[in-house]
Amino acid sequence: MADEATRVVRNEESSRYEVWVGDTVAGYSEYREQGGRTVFKHTEVDDAYEGQGLGTTLAAGALDDAMGRGQTLVPVCPFIANYVRKHNQYTPYVRWPGDGAGSGDDGA
Repeated sequence: MADEATRVVRNEESSRYEVWVGDTVAGYSEYREQGGRTVFKHTEVDDAYEGQGLGTTLAAGALDDAMGRGQTLVPVCPFIANYVRKHNQYTPYVRWPGDGAGSGDDGA
């Protein structure tokens, strides 16, 4: 299980949220921001940290940060999309990909 040194950090330079365990990046979620939307493109956690709940920690931290900054959440990444479907608090802030409200396939 991840310890108290686990944290989620927004790395603007790399356009990704990172989940850190101590001094190690254990996983990340890539995003793109455009026009008030944060499009979550891809998420992965290193195999060495599998089964520790870090994907859930990462998803919650990334979504909460983007939502807190007033962004609309666009979950293109299947992992983030699945997390959003299970946590209704994000529903008012979500624009699903392909809903026709934006340009491109990702809804942004």
